[in-house]
Amino acid sequence: MLMSNKESSFTTPYLTFSRQQWAALRDSVPMTLSEDEIARLKGINEDLSLEEVAEIYLPLSRLLNFYINSNLRRQAVLEQFLGTDGQKIPYIISIAGSVAVGKSTTARVLQALLSRWPEHRRVELITTDGFLHPNAVLKERDLMKKKGFPQSYDMHRLVNFVADLKSGASEVTAPVYSHLIYDVIPDGDKVVQQPDILILEGLNVLQSGMDYPHDPHHVFVSDFVDFSIYVDAPEDLLQEWYINRFLKFRKGAFTDPDSYFHHYAQLSEEEAINTATQLWREINWRNLKENILPTRERASLILSKSANHAVEKVKLRK
Repeated sequence: MLMSNKESSFTTPYLTFSRQQWAALRDSVPMTLSEDEIARLKGINEDLSLEEVAEIYLPLSRLLNFYINSNLRRQAVLEQFLGTDGQKIPYIISIAGSVAVGKSTTARVLQALLSRWPEHRRVELITTDGFLHPNAVLKERDLMKKKGFPQSYDMHRLVNFVADLKSGASEVTAPVYSHLIYDVIPDGDKVVQQPDILILEGLNVLQSGMDYPHDPHHVFVSDFVDFSIYVDAPEDLLQEWYINRFLKFRKGAFTDPDSYFHHYAQLSEEEAINTATQLWREINWRNLKENILPTRERASLILSKSANHAVEKVKLRK
């Protein structure tokens, strides 16, 4: 039986799978990534094993391939009805979740797997960090301590980006964010040319009108997304992962003199833990509770993680 005993079809719009049940849905999909490739795909603070890719991400890539094929058939029907050749419209997958939950790793793994299906589709990956307002604007609006909150994004530009892609535009550009300088790179736009699949990863990709009362507009990123994923984990683990990541950055990226956070490299371990805990509680936890977690049930699929970033449960919208 696919659904857990605790959840019936009358109480949830989701089918719930244990890790073992989900892994069985891989069917005969072959592993197309080597252990070395998987090691390069994982984040700085994550354990990503061959087993995790095989049991969680290969079944997911199989499901997405079914959805994408179905979407292409629907497009062909519309073109036949209209008597047109049609434009190339990308299939958009969004990935949401808290800071430090592992969204970027999920996005990179899916990009690698989906691009290696026999159809050899071209898969682009864009993060919504690039659509943050530049630091100069955030400072002017006193929003530096609310980076990642709805008001810190140029949502009009982000919505226009996905809308242009969905309209079949031959070429669109996306701003690029640097975690080293903690800012959008001036004149660093990335050109995106009609991909078959676009993976859009960010804190805000499931948000809608109720999240932007300060900036009302009629359409949102979620209106253009074909399949959405929310990467979930208990709050205590998220805080632990955030602090551990901060400690690793303190010994790595923060040691670069060009790093915006270079001053943190001089902290003792105790000071670093206290600083990271404060940053988590005052900024990231607040954003999670107020703006990110409330969007979870809008997702097509929820990946629920436990210790070591291992997915223990998958919920798929019916």
